Amino acid sequence: MTSSRKWLIAGAVSFSFTAIALCILVLLGRRVITFQLGMLMLVALVGLYFGFGVLIAVYRFTAKLK
Repeated sequence: MTSSRKWLIAGAVSFSFTAIALCILVLLGRRVITFQLGMLMLVALVGLYFGFGVLIAVYRFTAKLK
């Protein structure tokens, strides 16, 4: 994988995380959701990105073992 493609993927992931987090913060600001629900959503978002990152890393590691 080329270096520019890696940067493109990293940028896309960063942008999507930031966009979803900003949407949650906007919902919090407009009082559509409660503070507790907003924090729960942000923690869940971080957990999803971290969990999928671990899964991708493990998949790439096991692919190199074969």
